[in-house]
Amino acid sequence: MTISQIRESLAPYDSFPMHELLKRTALRLPYKTAIIDDGNLMSYKNLYDYSCSFATALIDQGLQKGDRVAILSPNCAEFVIAFYGIVATGGVVTTINSGYKEREISHQITSSKCEIIIVYHTLSSVLKKAIEISGKQVETITIGSNNSDSDEFWNLVLNNKPLVDVDIEPLNDLAAMPYSSGTTGLSKGVMLTHFNLVSNVQQLLGLSGICKMKEKDMVLVHLPLFHIYGMNILMNGCIASGATQVMMGRFDMGDFLDLIEKYRVTKLFTVSPIGLGLTQTTAIKGKDLSCLELAFFGAAPLSSSLQEKIQNALGCPVIQGYGMTETSPLANSDFSESTLRKSGSVGPAVADTEEKIVDVENPYKTLPFGEPGELMIRGPQVTKGYFNDDEATLETLTKDGWIHTGDIARMDPEGYVWILDRKKELIKYKGFQVPPADLEGVLQEHPDILDAAVIGKPDEESGEIPKAFVVKNPDSGLTENDIIDFIADKVATFKQIREVEFTDSIPRNPSGKILRRLLRNPSGAN
Repeated sequence: MTISQIRESLAPYDSFPMHELLKRTALRLPYKTAIIDDGNLMSYKNLYDYSCSFATALIDQGLQKGDRVAILSPNCAEFVIAFYGIVATGGVVTTINSGYKEREISHQITSSKCEIIIVYHTLSSVLKKAIEISGKQVETITIGSNNSDSDEFWNLVLNNKPLVDVDIEPLNDLAAMPYSSGTTGLSKGVMLTHFNLVSNVQQLLGLSGICKMKEKDMVLVHLPLFHIYGMNILMNGCIASGATQVMMGRFDMGDFLDLIEKYRVTKLFTVSPIGLGLTQTTAIKGKDLSCLELAFFGAAPLSSSLQEKIQNALGCPVIQGYGMTETSPLANSDFSESTLRKSGSVGPAVADTEEKIVDVENPYKTLPFGEPGELMIRGPQVTKGYFNDDEATLETLTKDGWIHTGDIARMDPEGYVWILDRKKELIKYKGFQVPPADLEGVLQEHPDILDAAVIGKPDEESGEIPKAFVVKNPDSGLTENDIIDFIADKVATFKQIREVEFTDSIPRNPSGKILRRLLRNPSGAN
């Protein structure tokens, strides 16, 4: 069964270069604050003018259409200027995780074939070593500690040269090449066109009710801009709507809550680990969070129980969405309207997006409603493929435009989707398939469990057994048997936890996804 057009169509989609998003808002709201960064305000006019000047400077330095330019930086106004400056040249932005080590950065430098790297000054030393490892000649532009004469980035931005027009074909030309999370194997460059990103922003702005981002909104940008969620939902969504971005370069729960209160943040886009933290922190007491209209969670699913706990902690509607780097990222969103919302679901597909659930072993077999299988998606936001990796592209994309998400999900007759787990992370217990995320959701319902992850542990008799890693309340006397008994009362026999290991923390990537490979192999080897 394929579900299509649950939401009203937005077609035909505008086909224009990414830089036009910023230009349109700058013309409409020139003096509105676009960015607040460490207390400093930048208007939409200034943001547009700076990006144009930076684009011209890059062209003067020899950058050509199609060249890759990397950004290695925490969240800041300069990141946004650089991004829009690069795409205005016809260049392709490849964003590097600012938490990467030398070898990981070196891999992306080599894989992306980038020509220039924009680097934040605190990351210059690690980048220098990464370039040495790569053996490539790469030009660097450093964002300094302040707008001083020695600041390479701002010297280019403040040259006040007019923008040089570049002929860009939005449907075919790439705008960005973020890298997939790489939880298994080496990460891959995801090729996203101007049209992919712009159409997905229009899908975001086409959501109903208080989900719709508006120019009055204040949005806390604490998710990393190098990740597709931060890049195209927060940064580009704000710019297209005329909302104001409040930058947060390094996450701290106390600062996070202070910024929401201080700047009267209206919409919170975040991830499940932060949601879990919000239900546990005492820092939330006494905070005036009445400004929040909506909290939107993506990147990793919330259980129904945790979703309800977060809603109680924040005092505003909490909904879930779903996407992946390869879908620019938004593919699903639940409704903010309480009569349409379904707890635990990521909602139906966004406008003009088709979805179906197929058999894990036979992807040509579409499954009936309610039966779990692999989620497949088709829509204007779906990637062209992986850079210089035809094999991975053919494995992921079908000839008629469907993408294999690798996520196990179920769908109801109204098109609402529940994400159950990753296809490659299913535990095979005596022939039964056990989704780890199901068990993690149940574990998080226990009042003395702060966080949890589940993996399949090889077992001679059963093939694999579900093993739980648990972060418990240090003041509790919680034991392994307590946890095993707790789970046994709530799930089928084949799903039950067979082993528990207590740990201080659960390893996750920046978007909140559990890095199960580090639990299977603490050395981190693939």
